[in-house]
Amino acid sequence: MPNLFLTLAGINGFLAVGIGAFGAHALRDRLTPELASTFQTGVQYHMFHTLALFGVGLLLLAMPQATLPRISGYLFTVGIALFSGSLYVLAISGIRWLGAITPLGGLCFLAAWGCLAWFAATSQLQP
Repeated sequence: MPNLFLTLAGINGFLAVGIGAFGAHALRDRLTPELASTFQTGVQYHMFHTLALFGVGLLLLAMPQATLPRISGYLFTVGIALFSGSLYVLAISGIRWLGAITPLGGLCFLAAWGCLAWFAATSQLQP
């Protein structure tokens, strides 16, 4: 299971950098400043939570049977797709109702961080 999250982190890191470069270069003159900012927010959250996903994968290498980090990894993955994905599509298409999907991704991020906090507070972590 840890290799799944390390693989997903690698894929998402690749995508975040590629999408960020696409936004900075190909979309620079095509987006309004507001939509460019929306796109950039998607890229930032994509990368931040990719790093969190990487951390989950490392944690699961040490504790492969831990359930809460595994749940957290799935939530980070879904959160990236919903939060960042909806912002990317909104920025490129201008379809405003897609912004209604973004908070669902944010809730996934919050739940993922909560799972990690709960795990850290209740487990017997040994250095």
